[in-house]
Amino acid sequence: MRADFLASIVVFLVALPLCMGVAIASGLPPAAGLITGIIGGLVVGFLQGSPLQVSGPAAGLSVIIWELVQKHGLATLGVIVLVAGFVQIVAGLAKGGRWFRAVPPSVIHGMLGGIGVLIFSSQFHVMIDDKPRGAGWQNLISIPEAIAKAVVPNASHGHGEAALTGVLTILIVVLWMKFAPKKVKAVPSALVGVLVASVLANLLKLPIGYVQVPDSLIGSATLPTTEIWRLLLQPGIWAAAVGVAVVASAETLLCSTAVDRMHQGPRTNYNRELLAQGVGNMVCGLLGALPMTGVIVRSTANVEAGAKTRRAAILHGAWILLLVVVFPGLLRLIPVSSLAAILVFTGYKLINPARVKELKRYGNAELATYLLTMAAIVATDLLKGVILGLSVAVIRLLLRMSKLEVWADADPHSRRTALHLEGSATFLRLSDLSDQLEQLPENREIHVRFEKLETLDHSILELLQSWAEQYRAKGGEVVIDWEALDKRYYRSQVEALSLQKLSDNPVDSVRSAP
Repeated sequence: MRADFLASIVVFLVALPLCMGVAIASGLPPAAGLITGIIGGLVVGFLQGSPLQVSGPAAGLSVIIWELVQKHGLATLGVIVLVAGFVQIVAGLAKGGRWFRAVPPSVIHGMLGGIGVLIFSSQFHVMIDDKPRGAGWQNLISIPEAIAKAVVPNASHGHGEAALTGVLTILIVVLWMKFAPKKVKAVPSALVGVLVASVLANLLKLPIGYVQVPDSLIGSATLPTTEIWRLLLQPGIWAAAVGVAVVASAETLLCSTAVDRMHQGPRTNYNRELLAQGVGNMVCGLLGALPMTGVIVRSTANVEAGAKTRRAAILHGAWILLLVVVFPGLLRLIPVSSLAAILVFTGYKLINPARVKELKRYGNAELATYLLTMAAIVATDLLKGVILGLSVAVIRLLLRMSKLEVWADADPHSRRTALHLEGSATFLRLSDLSDQLEQLPENREIHVRFEKLETLDHSILELLQSWAEQYRAKGGEVVIDWEALDKRYYRSQVEALSLQKLSDNPVDSVRSAP
């Protein structure tokens, strides 16, 4: 209990600025992010299938939510999130969570890197008290414009002051992480950065944006009205909800996979985690809050702080609720640019340039998958990027499985030719093998060798049988060790083929390659 209690304090301090920052990045008031963080702890924490994972508003969804708010309006978002939660519950009951177990590490790292680029590029604009441009690539290419606004003085806008506040926050975070005494090292660097920046901004009365939090958190909740429920009849709303559900589920369960690699405790129950996220998002939808996912930054903080059970995630939600209810005035002293700076730094950490060197050790293919996944997420969206990364990984697997080497050794002193097959003989190499078989000289005694063959499927067996019959019809002879083939591959299929060959050519059926 002591370990979970201390970990919950750390996660609470990390989650507080992130909940508000993600809400601002999504085009919603900070209260919407705080409500989601509370639900992620007090509701999902009891139900989740990944005990050490922390749920809350996700930066990876911020771009998607921002676009939905611009297109459908803030009031409609609650219905979309509610339906998305329902879709997740159905997927959890249908045991759809298990499909996320076999995701390659290169795709997971590419997803995290892509999310990092999206967060970094969008929040860079917020850090100077400006608005994001929209799509991820638009935010990225307009960063020089944002820098120019921060450098060139403007009497009507405090871009320069906001930028200095953000840079100061990041500087304090970095210095605290490197030089803080061990006795106070447990205090999160993000909290220290926001506290110092808030104190200075209020003392100097800087003309920048500050967090707006209502006096009553309950009053900020927006319950769906009767007119809003009619939106369920629109296919576009369901399409948006399914999109949110798929992205949220992918981010949650991929995060669960990443968290499992950080500790030696209980492994994730993917279906239960998906079900818990669905319940949480339905509650968030009813209250008009942000959708939630499992979040990697808070989960990492939870594991590193020594959490042992789900109690740490539950308690962190209680601490957020306590602060918002008892001390809402404190939150209004926080500069928006300081929260955005925390997300800018978080995005950079998720990109993690050192990952390139690590993946390169496992080959250029792993690195290419990582870079393509990350680039696709930035150019399109999270779901399409992950799908592309998985597609690349599957293609790599198929290419590896289709590696087949075929060569013939002809004995110059006899009619014998040994045909060697090495690798994976599957339908993917059917045409290539057929072409090579047709190139063999006629009127020879062909001994087919399978000793170095790893995989053999039915299509290749049929090809060999058909070719052998045609080759014998032209005056040649084919010798295949059907008994060894039977032991290593398809017993029932080979027995059927052997019986057929026995009836056709008894001598050829029982002969074995020497």
